[in-house]
Amino acid sequence: MLNYNEVRERKYIVIGDEPYEVLESHVFRKQQRKPVNQTKLRSLITGSIRAETFHSADTIKEADISKGKVTFLYKKQDRQSGKMEYFFFHGKNRGDRFSLSIDQIGDQEKFIKEGQVLDSLIFNDEVIGVSLPLKVELKVVEASPAVKGNTANNANKQVTLESGAIINVPLFIKEGDVVSVKVSTGEYSERVSN
Repeated sequence: MLNYNEVRERKYIVIGDEPYEVLESHVFRKQQRKPVNQTKLRSLITGSIRAETFHSADTIKEADISKGKVTFLYKKQDRQSGKMEYFFFHGKNRGDRFSLSIDQIGDQEKFIKEGQVLDSLIFNDEVIGVSLPLKVELKVVEASPAVKGNTANNANKQVTLESGAIINVPLFIKEGDVVSVKVSTGEYSERVSN
């Protein structure tokens, strides 16, 4: 069990038998009242986002989530729903496949590439999602050349990464470079190699 102020980012909790990931938390005091923790949660089953406020007297059940290694194979559009499905396999057996919906993957889908090994999130013996590290390294596949003289005030340009994500980077980044990206914000962190 967690106290109200222990419900922090990247923790997993259970509300009504459903596991949630804590995306944001902010503990504060309203005037003369007792402190509260305002949180933003994402359901690991449906992908829906909800706001929840925990008071100082509340205790919250921590989700019993285990992790395993899975490899990303490919993504394709579901014919019935029209939403993207992401296919993975356990261990070294490509035949042991399973899929997750875009709702279960969330915003981090922009930073997943084929063949990437990820941590799977397992709740009640079922894979309910994947977890990426805080930073991922991806190759730049499209980058416009820097414009000479365009260096005022930390100038940036947009590039396309091998996963399909488009991010802002400094002007010196070129096609073929490998960059590190913060998954939570989608921001450029550093150039790893060129």
